[in-house]
Amino acid sequence: MQSLTSGTLAGTGTFRCEVCGHVVEMTTADVLPSCPGCDGASFTRASLFAGTARFRRTEPDEQSNRDADALDAARNAIDEPGRYLIFHDAGSVRSVAMPGDSMRIGRSLSAHLRFEDPTVSRRHAVLVTESEGVRVLDDRSLNGVFVNGERTVSRVLVDGDEVVIGRYRLRFADLSGLPADAAGATLAAE
Repeated sequence: MQSLTSGTLAGTGTFRCEVCGHVVEMTTADVLPSCPGCDGASFTRASLFAGTARFRRTEPDEQSNRDADALDAARNAIDEPGRYLIFHDAGSVRSVAMPGDSMRIGRSLSAHLRFEDPTVSRRHAVLVTESEGVRVLDDRSLNGVFVNGERTVSRVLVDGDEVVIGRYRLRFADLSGLPADAAGATLAAE
C-alpha cells in the first residue's frame, strides 16, 4: 500500500496514520494535514482488508514525557474530591468528573463522555461504581478497551490506570478520599 506524508495532495477517502492509527477522512482532493492524534506525518490509505498498526507499541520519547507531565499537572489542579478521567483532546488537557455511580463513554449522544471519532464505538465503555471501586466494562465495542496496555472486558480501576478507548488515552484519577466500599455506600445513600 502506498505511503503518503502530510502536505501531500491526497484526494478523497480515508487515510490512517502509520504511527497511532488515527483515521483522517478527506472529502475533496486536498492536502493531508498533520495527524491530530500524534502530530505524525506518515499515512496510508485506510482499507478494511489491510493490517493496521493501531496498537503498535512505541518507546516513550520526550513528547510522551511532556504529555505525562501535562496530565499530572491537570490532576494536581483538581480541587474537588471525586473520580475523574484526564486526557488530551484537541491540543488541550481535559478533566471529566464521573457523574454519580456510572458513566457511559462513546460516540452516542446519550454518552456522558462523548468522543466524535471513528475509532470510538457509539457505546464503547461504561464505568460503574462497585464496592471494590470503579469498574470499567467494554460495552461490546469494535476496537476494545485497554487498561494499562491489556485488552479487557471488565476490570476494577485504581488511581493512575491508563484506559485506552479508540485513539484516546484516559488516565483514571481517584480523588474521592474514601475507601472503595465507603464511596459506594455514600453514593447509594445519595
